[in-house]
Amino acid sequence: MNTVAELLAEIAHAPVEKRAITNHGVLNEAYAYARPSSFSRGMRIDLNGLTILLISGTASIDENGKSVHIGDFRAQMRRTLANITGLLKSEGATWHDIVRTSCYLRDIDRDYETFNEERTAFFEEQGLDPLPASTGIQAKLCRPELLVEIEAIAMFCTPKREE
Repeated sequence: MNTVAELLAEIAHAPVEKRAITNHGVLNEAYAYARPSSFSRGMRIDLNGLTILLISGTASIDENGKSVHIGDFRAQMRRTLANITGLLKSEGATWHDIVRTSCYLRDIDRDYETFNEERTAFFEEQGLDPLPASTGIQAKLCRPELLVEIEAIAMFCTPKREE
């Protein structure tokens, strides 16, 4: 018979069910990146009825992997939010499941006010309450034409499957 310590050790080393997520109808990886690309668009982790979605940095990229809305911060922000919405939808989630965002702005002094206006309007449109935890960071992004990039973490309960 296994001791409690042995059972806990087995559980601690059990693999976590995870898989990459994507939504090619909304956005695709940048085809100009060196191959192989060394990240997933997102990761889905299922833990005993709890699902966690880790959405990689997402920007104003179209379904062909090209940057769109060059020079237009508001339009880039809207496309970024739409891309995250599409990734969430592909996993049966919504913005109501988002618990945290990390928001990277190329020029935080110039763009933060516009960023916050767009984010506030979008969150109000979604009816979010409470709002997700968030951090705003100035950063040099992976493409010089991108002005904003957002990472997100979503969590939601999933019904257990009958075995």
